This record gives sequence, structure tokens and C-alpha cells, in this order.
Amino acid sequence: MEKTVQKYLGKIEAQGLAHRDDVVLFARDADVYCNRTLREDERELHAVLETMNVSSLLFARPAEPYWTILEQIALRDETVPAEGRIVPRDAETRTFLHDIPVLEHFWAADIAAALSRRKTAIIRGRGIVTFGSMTPEQSYIMLSSTCFTAFVKYFSDALHRFREAVVDEEDLAAFRRIWRASKPFFPGGEILQFHTGTANDDDMVLAMIAEVGRAVVDHHLVDSFFGNISYATDDCIYISQTGSSLDELHGCIDKVPFDGTSSAGITASSELSAHKNIYRATGLNAILHGHPKFAVIMSMDCERKNCDRELCYKACPEQRSVHGIPIVSGEIGTGATALMHTAPEALRKDRGVIVYGHGVFTAGRNDFRQAFAELQRVERTCVAAYREEVEKASGGRI
Repeated sequence: MEKTVQKYLGKIEAQGLAHRDDVVLFARDADVYCNRTLREDERELHAVLETMNVSSLLFARPAEPYWTILEQIALRDETVPAEGRIVPRDAETRTFLHDIPVLEHFWAADIAAALSRRKTAIIRGRGIVTFGSMTPEQSYIMLSSTCFTAFVKYFSDALHRFREAVVDEEDLAAFRRIWRASKPFFPGGEILQFHTGTANDDDMVLAMIAEVGRAVVDHHLVDSFFGNISYATDDCIYISQTGSSLDELHGCIDKVPFDGTSSAGITASSELSAHKNIYRATGLNAILHGHPKFAVIMSMDCERKNCDRELCYKACPEQRSVHGIPIVSGEIGTGATALMHTAPEALRKDRGVIVYGHGVFTAGRNDFRQAFAELQRVERTCVAAYREEVEKASGGRI
């Protein structure tokens, strides 16, 4: 169990979520293992673990920019004092986390009560606490997802506040600090050395998918285990399994016949249908689906008044784009308003499409070079577009 705990501490640090010394990770097997000695004010965590029938418990003081982001959300979000929670609008939070409790005290009873209702909680002035019912990986995933959610919510709300002219000097100073600390997550324009050319056997396909999966995670184009990757041959799709970590895809890629003559698709990504339709619509054969932060933020940015924001992710009637990159609505699944209908049509004309509140699909031919470069380009464009909107809304004060 110690080896497993150290693995996820390494992932937490590598992803810039928290410094190792600021994380407490309990893992329960035959015995309970903890990565370090608890500080005096952290001993309440023992009582939380005893109260809950879980495999792991994680507490972390996030690294910047997440620390200041959490402080600003707890300070500025109107639902925190009224309801003791934050309610983000991005698709992953809406689907998997719903809302995130915000606690005032580092008390075992409060923490256990919050985690009995939700998978994660924010403790004001302290950090994030999560758990895994089966494995330590689940705790890591929830920490990553909470940081992603907070990032998207903060920058979405900040742009709205700038436009409403309700930003004071303290807000400005915090925004500048957060922006500077966020720059390591911004995508560069470097050309990576991927396998080139069409794959000619199963082993090559699997190696290509695993290679680009690591790159997508390493370059902050997807967080935790969200996102998926696929490659098509004449009669099959090779696709990452649902819930798989894109930087550890060995043994987690399914080979699914186009004609549905195999049950292999049972464990495949929940967006298998979208991938199939993209291949049929475009004739391309390499797809990446990532969740780069500013693409998600800009997809939800709309100044239109008097519309039902709760329905935007399903069926937005507007033709929207970010500097020419199309934004489409569409929910997960196979229903009438699913992204399996909207994303393929957009990719007939463009190599990248943003799905409202959800992420980006890109596609290429023969190998993943074009799809990866397009994923980077979409996020770079969205970072620049966000900066332009903030500069305009703030009167150039940023």
C-alpha cells in the first residue's frame, strides 16, 4: 500500500495540485497506512477515517494558483454563505460532483457529514478533503477534479465580475496573482515527437494511443481521468476505456468492431458513439478528447441575456465560436441532444470543436500529430481570447 500511496503523491505533485508535504493520504488495507506524521491540527482526520467505511482519505492544501482560487471562491461566491456550497456549471462537475460543500471548521463530524453526501469538500482556509471508497486512486481523482472545477469556476466568475464592474483593488490584486501562477498550465507551441504514419498492427496502435495519452496529461490538456482517445482502422476502433487514466493506458484500451459484433465496447469510453460518428463524418482516423481549462471556460462565456442557462449545454440555439473555433452544445450519452450528433457535424469543416462546458474534440489523419497540435492550438486561442475579454472588460487594468 505504501507504494501505491507514493505513486499518487507523485502524480499530485507532478500535476501541480499540491506539494507532497502538504498532502495527507490514508490508505486502508489490512492495516492503515499514512504518508506522514500528522500535524497537531490534522488529527481530526483520524476520527473521519474511523467514522467512514472507506479505502482512502486525502487532505491537501493545494498549491498555487488553486490555493488563492479557493480562497477567492469562498470569499466571493454568493452561494457559500447562503448554502455552504459552490455550484459550478461545467459538465464534469454537474455529472460527477453536482456541487461542492464548503466547511467553516476542520472538525471531524463536519467533514464526515459532508463526505457522506458528496465525494469532496473544501474547508475554508485549510484545503480540500476527499475519499476513495475502493482505492487511493479515487481520492486523487477527486482532488484533481475539485481543483479543475475551482479553476474553471473562478475564471468564469471573474470575467462576469469584470463585466459587471464589481471588481475592487483587492479583487484585481488576487486576479493578477492567480493569472501569473496559472501560466505554467498554458499550452506552448512545441512540436512533440510522436510516432508518424499509419499504424500497421495492434501493437503499434496501442503504443501510439499510450504515447499521446501521456502527452495530453503532461501538457495539462486533460485533468484526472476525464477525456478519451481513439484510433480507427478499416473495421475497428481502438478506444480508451471508461474511467481510465490517460497517462496509464497499458491494458486499458478496447478494440471495438464498427459493426458491433463484439461486446468489447462494454468497458469502452462513454463517448464511443461520438467517436464512431466522427470517423463516419470525417474519414479521419485519430481522435483526441481533452478538457483544457480555458476552452471549457470560454465555451460557457456568453453575454446573451434572458435565456435559460440550465439548458445551454443541451441545446444552445446560437451559432457560437472562439476566434473561428466552433462551440457546440451536446450532453454525454446517445439521446437526441447528445454530443454524438453535434460534434461530428462540426468536425466535417474544422479539425477542432469545443463542446459547451465539456471540452474539446480534435481529429487527424494517420497518426496523432495533427490532433495533438490542434488541441494545443484550441487552448492557446482560448487563453488569448479570455485575456482579451478581461482586458476589455477591465478597461486595461490587468
